[in-house]
Amino acid sequence: MNKLLLKWNQLSLVQRILAGIILGTILALAFPNAAWIALFGSLFVSALKSVAPVLVLVLVMSAISNHQKNVQTNMKSILILYGMSTFLAGTTAVIASFIFPVSLSLVEAADELAPPEGIAEVLRTLLFQVVDNPVNALMSGNYLGILMWAILLGTAFKNAGDTTKSLLSNVSDAVSQVVKWVINLAPIGIMGLVFTSITTNGLSSLLEYGKLLILLIGCMLFIALVVNPFIVYINIRRNPYPLVFSCLKESGITAFFTRSSAANIPVNMKLCEKLDLDKNTYSVSVPLGATINMAGAAITISVLTLAAVRTLDIQVDFATALLLCIVSAIAATGASGVAGGSLLLIPLACSLFGIPNEIAIQVVGVGFIIGVLQDSFETGLNSSSDVLFTATAEYAKKRKRGEEFVIHA
Repeated sequence: MNKLLLKWNQLSLVQRILAGIILGTILALAFPNAAWIALFGSLFVSALKSVAPVLVLVLVMSAISNHQKNVQTNMKSILILYGMSTFLAGTTAVIASFIFPVSLSLVEAADELAPPEGIAEVLRTLLFQVVDNPVNALMSGNYLGILMWAILLGTAFKNAGDTTKSLLSNVSDAVSQVVKWVINLAPIGIMGLVFTSITTNGLSSLLEYGKLLILLIGCMLFIALVVNPFIVYINIRRNPYPLVFSCLKESGITAFFTRSSAANIPVNMKLCEKLDLDKNTYSVSVPLGATINMAGAAITISVLTLAAVRTLDIQVDFATALLLCIVSAIAATGASGVAGGSLLLIPLACSLFGIPNEIAIQVVGVGFIIGVLQDSFETGLNSSSDVLFTATAEYAKKRKRGEEFVIHA
């Protein structure tokens, strides 16, 4: 038994999740009446539901409180590029979701769902969620209220002493570690979720996951190969693809397999050095980009949210869809550095449409089922564009000054 556990722990999370999907499918076909297997999925969803609000609060609060002032870098242009790419990613995902609509197979019904009638009601709900009591926001999973309190507390703690800031960082690290423990249980939880989905809806539910995955990956490839190169060209007025392909090859592929923007920071630093970029800039922009440059996360949040909206037959007007683009871009910047972090922010976007947290967390569970490839493509897009936009900002600055520059592909 010990040897089996040792070999199991030596497998990557991706391999273990695949094993969970296969095992859940086999059990559903062989023992469809074994209801106790579904308990693992319910426990996993409950664990995610309990830890996600705390994670958002401490991560955002710690990041804001520890932000350093008076650092002379070329960060303004880079931040604009980060924000532009993330917003366009969310917009692309929303448009693609309307063109290629996808539905989900959710376990629980939503008979008591009261969808908003339009943008006015959405904004009213949004405002009241923002000013919610912090304790109530954490207990009810009100992510808008949690984000607002995290921003306010993080800003207030900027003037705190180094010891307090260090404590906040330690708490953030501790909660992130708890999330890693929960995610390590994902194979067992996903086994239960797949079992429940198949026994409830049949094997056709897996086909829906395949359609969803194709939509997600298609959006990410469109951003990486069309939208981002266009942004680069507008800034440097040169063929962007040598730089784009260099970043995808040397950063994106590594990030695809590590599935961690933070773990890919040393790779990106080395690539920036190879591209002969300003160290004072990329030493700040690359670690910061690993936290806030999240185009892939914006796509994941938008696509899965609209899939839930379609499943529940909620009508979405243009203004509400535009608001989702903005919210998904903002929410993506708060995505956790751990694998599957963007999935934990889906309930925030779902709350715009009056979708209760219980239903939204099921969508998160679906995200983990397809996360074997979804998170890999997402991380590859996010991490490679950190270097891409750092280089773009520096080359654009040289172009405006009339200086010569060489793109080291």
